[in-house]
Amino acid sequence: MNLTVDQLSESELLARIFPRLHTGTTTLLGPGDDSAIIAAPDGRTVISIDTQVQNKDFRLLWPNGSISSGYDVGWKAAAQNLSDINAMGAVATAMVVSLTLPRTTPVTWVEDFADGLSAAIVALGAPQCSVAGGDLSGGSELVVTVAVTGSLEGLEPVLRSGAQVGDQLAVCGNMGVSAAGWALHESSVVASDFTPAMAHAAGLFARPVPPLAAGPAAARAGATSMMDISDGLLRDATRIAAASKVCVDLDSAMLAAMAAELEETAVVLGKNALQWVLTGGEDHGLLSTFPAGRTLPEGFIGIGSIVSMEAAVAAVIIDGQNFEGVVSGALGWDHFAV
Repeated sequence: MNLTVDQLSESELLARIFPRLHTGTTTLLGPGDDSAIIAAPDGRTVISIDTQVQNKDFRLLWPNGSISSGYDVGWKAAAQNLSDINAMGAVATAMVVSLTLPRTTPVTWVEDFADGLSAAIVALGAPQCSVAGGDLSGGSELVVTVAVTGSLEGLEPVLRSGAQVGDQLAVCGNMGVSAAGWALHESSVVASDFTPAMAHAAGLFARPVPPLAAGPAAARAGATSMMDISDGLLRDATRIAAASKVCVDLDSAMLAAMAAELEETAVVLGKNALQWVLTGGEDHGLLSTFPAGRTLPEGFIGIGSIVSMEAAVAAVIIDGQNFEGVVSGALGWDHFAV
C-alpha cells in the first residue's frame, strides 16, 4: 500500500522516522521531549541553519527526467549544513530537522529522506553527529530546514575576516562539478546517455561530498580565513575580501586546470566550463587563506593570493586584472536574484 503522509497521524509518521535517524556520541537526550540536550565539552557551540525549498533549491522531477529522491534531498540537507560547521574549523555534534510536507507526499519519500540524512552523516565523516530531533508540518510544497551545532574542540574559529595581504589562497574539494551536474539535470540529456564524467557531475550535484576533515585540519595548520563555497567561487571570494578588507587575486592557470576536467560536459551542453568553476555553487568545498610559505594541509591546492585592496581594480581579480569578459551573468547563486 502506497501511503501518503495525510493517511498517518504525526505520531505514526514520527514512529517511522525516529528509528532511521543516526545517533552519534554527543547527544545526551534525543528525540521525544520538547528539546534535545547536547554535550558541549568545549564550552563553545558553533551553530548554523539552512533551508531547501522545492522548486527553488531542488526539483522532484528535473527537465531531463532525473528524479530527486527523498534520499538525495536528505543527503544534501546534511552535507550543506555539515559543510558550514566545517568551514569554521569545527566538528559537527548534532542536528535538528524541520520538514514541511504536502499532504500527498509518499511516506516512503519521508523514510528515504531520513535514511539519506543519516547515511550522509556517517559517510561524509561526522559519525559523532546525532539527529537529535525536529518538527513536522504540512504545507503546499516540500521545505527542509536543518540546524546543526558543532564543537571547536579547543581550536580557535576560522573566520572570513582574517585574510592578510601576502597570504596564499587555497581551495579543498570540488570546483564547478555540482554546477555541471545541475546543468545536466536542467538539460535534455537523459541519464542513460551520460558519459562517466557526466554521471560523476550529476551524482555530486545530487549528493555533495564536502571535505569534512579539511576544516579542522586547516584550523590546526594556521588558516587565517575560511568559508564554505556554496554560492560560487567569485561570490564567496568577494565575501572574504569584504570581510578582511583585502583583494583576492586568482590564478588563471589553476582555474583553467580545474575547468579542463569539466570540458567534456561543457562541450555536450554548449556551456563554458570556466564559468562553472567561477560561479557554480553547491560543491561545498573550502576556500581558505594561509600565511605565505606555509605548507598547505592535505587536499588543499593554491589558486591565488591576497593583495592590498588599495592596489586592486576590484575586490576579486584574476592575474591582477578585472575579470570582466571572463564570465557572463551572475557571479554566483543569489536566492533573491533567480
